[in-house]
Amino acid sequence: MSATNLKRALTGTVVSNKMDKTVTVLVERKVKHPVLGKVVRVSKKYHAHDENNEFNQGDVVTIEETRPLSKTKTWRVSKLLEKAGEA
Repeated sequence: MSATNLKRALTGTVVSNKMDKTVTVLVERKVKHPVLGKVVRVSKKYHAHDENNEFNQGDVVTIEETRPLSKTKTWRVSKLLEKAGEA
């Protein structure tokens, strides 16, 4: 098994594309609360590399882990799942 298969992949929504070659992706997951037993949504934002500035706000994308590209950027956008406004 090669190292390329070991990369983590997450799916989320682009919430900002104001930076050059970078998008902010909001990843939400559902977790059962340890005490209450209720399912709660937990969200986290990741900065991901977008080489051609092709992704816009509202797009659903898959990001995968990569080497550190900057202080906050260790993910890159691997593919577009749904374009914004397609519903």
